[in-house]
Amino acid sequence: MAILVLERCNIIMINLLFVLTFVLLNSAHCFNPKRLNVSAVAGDSDWSLAGATFYGAPTGYGTDGGACGYKNDVAQAPFSSMVSAGGPSLYKSGRGCGACYQIKCTSNQACSTNPVTVVITDECQGCVTESVHFDLSGTAFGAMAVPGQESQLRDAGVLQILYKKVECNYNGETVVFKVEEGSNPYYFAALAEYVGGDGEIGLIELKQALDSDTWLPMSHSLSVVWNLQVRSPLRAPLSLRLTYLNSGETVVASDVIPAGWQPGAKYKSNVNSQV
Repeated sequence: MAILVLERCNIIMINLLFVLTFVLLNSAHCFNPKRLNVSAVAGDSDWSLAGATFYGAPTGYGTDGGACGYKNDVAQAPFSSMVSAGGPSLYKSGRGCGACYQIKCTSNQACSTNPVTVVITDECQGCVTESVHFDLSGTAFGAMAVPGQESQLRDAGVLQILYKKVECNYNGETVVFKVEEGSNPYYFAALAEYVGGDGEIGLIELKQALDSDTWLPMSHSLSVVWNLQVRSPLRAPLSLRLTYLNSGETVVASDVIPAGWQPGAKYKSNVNSQV
């Protein structure tokens, strides 16, 4: 009889242990920090979570050797140092160059919670800890702070911020084309700056003088540079047609590259996306 009672007690204990283990495992499975983070921004339905750091001088513009090819233009208006390097999901192998985002921080007492706008002008290859990461210029990082607390915010290290993509608006500035060094009558390479609207370019096509119908598609490199190789010398003036990556909208800069164009020179168009 004592043996029978003991066996029943063992069975009960085993069952209790099984139930307890099941409850603990399912409770652990249901605890998801990412879900908690998402609920924290439930009131900001248009915003998503990202990580943010800064590089370069604390009040600087990151670097003038950025992967997008804008060089020290990032320090000048209209970029005005409000720029960022993007992790892979933002840089998009160069197609993310020129995209505009609003960002704001609420996770630190030095955060102002006010949104600021930045442009992707560089790549951060190592920014892969989060699915989306902004490696901001010192100026842009400090712009998220309460006035007078920029240094405290920069000392915070990696911040959790909120972001959303917005249309680029350069306040009346038109698209500028920079002809790359090494370009010649048989090889033409250029990048576009201050592209409004989507900001991200899906295609650039070129049309030569005296040719009213033929648009030649240019090839994209790992930045904002597009290039075209031809067998016969290019006939200037050259027109360039931009197609935006997301909207498919097109903008035509007619005869923007004049006869006698020079490598390294910039040529200002009279067009931009209507924002």
